[in-house]
Amino acid sequence: MAFMLEGPVLEGTRVRLEPLAHHHAQGLAAAAEEDRSSYGFTWVPTAAEVEGYIETQLGRAAAGLLAPYAQVDRMSGRVVGATSYCDPRLWPTGDALCAIEVGYTWLAASAQGTGTNTEAKYLLFRHAFENWGVARLDLKTDARNSRCRAAIEGVGARFEGVLRNWSRSRAAGEDGLLRDSAIFSITAAEWPDCRAALEQRMAQGLPRA
Repeated sequence: MAFMLEGPVLEGTRVRLEPLAHHHAQGLAAAAEEDRSSYGFTWVPTAAEVEGYIETQLGRAAAGLLAPYAQVDRMSGRVVGATSYCDPRLWPTGDALCAIEVGYTWLAASAQGTGTNTEAKYLLFRHAFENWGVARLDLKTDARNSRCRAAIEGVGARFEGVLRNWSRSRAAGEDGLLRDSAIFSITAAEWPDCRAALEQRMAQGLPRA
């Protein structure tokens, strides 16, 4: 049986990752408009673009290209951002997942630096390694995005290098241009140590990411 990329609800103590749906639109619109100053290298839909954004993500999901999520704050029930599993790569047999990327991630300004990102990444990583049995998990960002690079390293991913002219730039004024992408990864062999470090960080309430 061929592998189908479908992300289940993933629940933590701080954040709940819910499969993205149209009923998240109002919450995502409010989250995206809080303060957009940190989105210089990341495309985040405006309130007017949210419905189209959700439709596009669901279309990609229907094609098996990603499993999109809304990030929901558990205490308030408020939607605070989005994230996804994307770029699934299968073993040659086609019936099991070999590797996956975590991407399309953004958070409302009020959720940044609260630990929400750390716990969300922990939930996504744990499911990928322990339920899907992936050999590798990828993350990438614009090579110039020092804030995002620090957050990725903060959740235990290892920097592998920069791929030049790798993907479409999302920076203002760079429509039609390509960006250099910084690539990070965690392998299955590294996951136990990464998991322990993330659990310790969450237990200590360290809010950096």
